[in-house]
Amino acid sequence: MADDSEPATDDSGADVGHNLEAERTTAPMSDFPAKNAAIGAVVLAVGLAVGYGVPLLAL
Repeated sequence: MADDSEPATDDSGADVGHNLEAERTTAPMSDFPAKNAAIGAVVLAVGLAVGYGVPLLAL
């Protein structure tokens, strides 16, 4: 993406909680521990088991 535009002196649309002088960053803004990813994987496994396993048992 080209940066052909002039920097805005009063960018009121993005000044809440942002440092306008800092370089642009992309999400995710903070790290998350592997524990959170593991919890998400367990939730996914339970959801798949309920969504597919229960209907298969009902056959």
